[in-house]
Amino acid sequence: MLKVQEIREIIKLIDESSIHEFTYETDGSKIEMKKIGETLAVQAAPQVVAPAITPVQENVAEITNEHTNDKAAKESVTVTEQSAEKTSASDYDYEIVSPMVGTFYSSPNPESDAYVKVGSKVDPDTVVCIVEAMKLFNEIEAEKSGEIVEVLADNGELVEYGQPLFRVKTK
Repeated sequence: MLKVQEIREIIKLIDESSIHEFTYETDGSKIEMKKIGETLAVQAAPQVVAPAITPVQENVAEITNEHTNDKAAKESVTVTEQSAEKTSASDYDYEIVSPMVGTFYSSPNPESDAYVKVGSKVDPDTVVCIVEAMKLFNEIEAEKSGEIVEVLADNGELVEYGQPLFRVKTK
C-alpha cells in the first residue's frame, strides 16, 4: 500500500509531465490519475491491506509499471536480509532511501561529478542523486542536514522502492 507522501510525489510528477492518464497497481492497490483540462483527478481504489514486507524475510513482490505507450513491463523485486555487521559498522543515524523503483544515477550526466560523495555536507534540499523511473528523471533530496558517510548504490544500478541509497550522520 502506498504512503500518502508517495502518492503526493506521483501526483506532482504526473502533473508536471505531459502524461494525461496514469494507472499504478501493486499488491492489490490501484491508483488511477487522469488530467482533466489543467487539473489532475486522482482515484484510489480501496483494497485489502497486504501484510508489510519486513527486511528479515525473503519475499518477492511483483511490480507492474504501465508506460504511456500502453505496454506493461513487469519487474520482480526481491527483498533480502541485510548483513547486521555491515549496518552496525558505520556511524550514521539516517538513511536516504529510494522513493521508487528505477535506475540510480549519481550525477546529472555522465560527464559531471557526482552530486555527493562520502564526506559531502548536505542540507534538507540538497539533491543527492537522480532515480529514473518510466523515463522521468526524479531528483532525490537529502531531507536532513548532515554528512554523507556511505554511498550504497552504484551509478546505473536498478534500485528498489525503500532501498537505502546513502547513509547520513545528521548534525
